[in-house]
Amino acid sequence: MKNLKQVVYGSCVLVILTVLVLPLLTGCGKDDDAKQQAIEHAKDIVATREPAQDESRLPSLDKYAKAAAAAKVKFVLPEWEKTTEDITRSVNDSIKLGNARLDAIAALKSGKQNFGNTIAALELAYYPAVNILNRIGVIQETNQQETMRDAALEANKKLQKWFIDSSFRRDVYESVQAYADTQPVLEGEDAMLLKDTIRDYRRDGMHLAEAKRNELQKLKTELNDMGTDFGKNISDANNRVTFSAKELDGLSEDFLNNDDVKTADGNYEVNSKVTWQYIEVMEKAKNPSTRDKLIQARYTRAMDTNVPLFTQILKHRSKIAKLLGYENWADYRTEPKMAKTAQTALDFEKKLVLGLQPKFEVEMEVLRKFKVNETGNNNAELKLADVRYYTNELKKSKYNIDTDELKNYFELWRVLKGMFRIFEINFGLVIEEVEPGYKWVDDLRLYAVTDAASGDPLGLIYMDMFPREGKYNHFAQFGMTVGKLMPDGEYQRPVVGLVCNFPPAANGKPSLLTHDHVETLFHEFGHALHSVLTQAKYASYSGTSVPRDFVEAPSQMLENWAWDKNILDTFAVDYRDETKKIPSELLQKMEEARLATIASWYRRQLGFGILDLAIHMTNDEAVFENFVSETNAIMGGVSMPVPEGTAFVASFGHLGGGYDAGYYGYAWAEAISADMASVFEQSAGGLMDPVIGKRLRDEIYAPGGSREIDESIKAFLGRERSLEPFFKMIGMD
Repeated sequence: MKNLKQVVYGSCVLVILTVLVLPLLTGCGKDDDAKQQAIEHAKDIVATREPAQDESRLPSLDKYAKAAAAAKVKFVLPEWEKTTEDITRSVNDSIKLGNARLDAIAALKSGKQNFGNTIAALELAYYPAVNILNRIGVIQETNQQETMRDAALEANKKLQKWFIDSSFRRDVYESVQAYADTQPVLEGEDAMLLKDTIRDYRRDGMHLAEAKRNELQKLKTELNDMGTDFGKNISDANNRVTFSAKELDGLSEDFLNNDDVKTADGNYEVNSKVTWQYIEVMEKAKNPSTRDKLIQARYTRAMDTNVPLFTQILKHRSKIAKLLGYENWADYRTEPKMAKTAQTALDFEKKLVLGLQPKFEVEMEVLRKFKVNETGNNNAELKLADVRYYTNELKKSKYNIDTDELKNYFELWRVLKGMFRIFEINFGLVIEEVEPGYKWVDDLRLYAVTDAASGDPLGLIYMDMFPREGKYNHFAQFGMTVGKLMPDGEYQRPVVGLVCNFPPAANGKPSLLTHDHVETLFHEFGHALHSVLTQAKYASYSGTSVPRDFVEAPSQMLENWAWDKNILDTFAVDYRDETKKIPSELLQKMEEARLATIASWYRRQLGFGILDLAIHMTNDEAVFENFVSETNAIMGGVSMPVPEGTAFVASFGHLGGGYDAGYYGYAWAEAISADMASVFEQSAGGLMDPVIGKRLRDEIYAPGGSREIDESIKAFLGRERSLEPFFKMIGMD
């Protein structure tokens, strides 16, 4: 069951205030004063900077028990595995239960099959294992004990193998197909689940002869293990670079005094895989050799292990696609998505590349001239290692943007609380911090999300915010418990986690975010909302279980809120003097600076998408053997040449599994995201319009993948899709 397996915050006083103001805002999209009214309410309920967490005063989940019972929902935390023995036991128990449920489906006598005992039962058979797999994935990426992470890795492989093996059970398939052959008349989610179940059995090769099915099963199992190893190799890579103070000329005192980079001998050790450290150095280091060393380290992460491994991954993917009758792996992967074919996705990416070419050339020449002026060499060539540095110089000189000064407006916990207030109002929610119980790291936080009007519990969101050794090193939402209507009539509400790597508090200062970090926080919280607001009946369609080339759109859209002056004023204040807010002219300059380099940013993203499609739209083993040179060349042609002797694809985690032949989906979804955001922008309430917010919640977040995604998009837009808002967003009116 592919769909099922891809299931890849405030104080009590403020919560009460939020509930009270919501009825006043219900119709605010209908009058001219709506936008300012909503903004003023948001200002009223944003608290001052959050103090140190006092767990003794946090409510427990028990306070929601009565509301959960009334709403007939299960609102509980996962039962976390705390030892390696726990992991083994959970996996074995879930497999045992899953097998028993599958055996019951297979044992049905001819003519006795119905929707409940075949299609719905099949989904239920996998559900416990899906939740265990999710938990184990979190343990693998966040647990502080290496033994736990290693045990989770092996357990992950075992469970994934069971998913594959069970999907090849002929006896279960024959019982399911016998029901499908009756051509039952179904509606809504039930009809969709039957259709997708039969489609996924076809994509698993159940129509093939036994020998080919066995070969396919073996290839899929091996591919899954290799994908898991690919990701682990990236997490384990530890490319640190030691610099002297002279080599880090240009870096702020805050950076140089940070305990994460200082060494006992007076030097500095920069971890190339920690994104905030990498970006700080690449943007600020005046010494070009410093930037060269660091980008070399980052672009060679996991190179020794993952280059030969990814060659085998590509070969396995090609063999699987050919066995199933697809032209290539990319066509196999895009079939269930909005694009439907790899060529459609590639054409979309190439059209954007062509459209951005004139602006891209201008932007590159502007940055090159900065290098000319700094070096005195009229023939200076711009390198990839220069781009972040000279982009930052452009911001400072032409737009007068001091990124270090700007961070003072974005203290992490205040940003978080302000973001909660914004979406509480827009979506009719209450978000409250609660006692998390078991914690895999001391500073873990947990937030309960409830419906403001009814008080119904909706979901739980963990937040693991700072980098540490052995932890997943980027930013992502991780599913934990998937939303689903259970056989007893109660709805299991979702539990998710945001795993982030924001800079921690240091040098007597709180955790301060860049504006990019603020966008990232809004984006990842969008994924969390997509998950916890689900009302889908089946886990297969719950939350973010939508076509992969749409899944980013609902979260990308929320990034727009981080650019609106009125909204920023509700939480973005200088932590040293809370009377100071971001000046309007600075925000205008930030927007101008964004547009000044937007073509180069998008061309880089498009380069990732095109190289991903290119290596998956061929069956040429020579390409697989030389994918490093192939992908480096594509990246150089679309964006900037990568440093010689590097293999950035070796640490490009998206390609190991999940987003393979699917990275194009970011740009594809961004076009849809801009279109959806335009509905808010054109409304009377602007970005603070609960009427439009309710429509977004009802038509996009709640249904998830339970209906055709084009139907959901059209229901929210109230019209057909348009690319005009996207072109406007990237400055191509």
